[in-house]
Amino acid sequence: MGKSAKPRTLKDNEAKAVARMLRVSPQKLGLVAGLIRGKKVGGALADLQFSRKRIARDVKKCLESAIANAENNHDLDVDDLVVAEAHVGKAFVMKRWMPRGRGKSGRIFSTFSNLTIVVREAAQKEAAKKSAPKQAEGAA
Repeated sequence: MGKSAKPRTLKDNEAKAVARMLRVSPQKLGLVAGLIRGKKVGGALADLQFSRKRIARDVKKCLESAIANAENNHDLDVDDLVVAEAHVGKAFVMKRWMPRGRGKSGRIFSTFSNLTIVVREAAQKEAAKKSAPKQAEGAA
């Protein structure tokens, strides 16, 4: 007798991946996350591949994990995936001391971050159906 399964919080056309304890500040990671937010996964992977930021490699691994989760666990079409969410959270901060001049000490903060990426299957067929009545209204 174990615990009952936790209900799924995402929609049926979504999958997510979480990268925890990334050794970078949330501010720097937020810049890279903003780079891929809202893009198709092919373009997002290409942007991360050629980004000059060090953390882009870890973000790319997390995005590839989200794509694999969508394909293998939720049977979503990889060609229609879009990065729906890419948000950054603060993990913990290591505090260290560095000796300074005249017997003083300076604080060194080493910050860690968490990254959550949610990919969503864009319903192109539904979008075409919704745009069809608008075109008919314009013709009338």
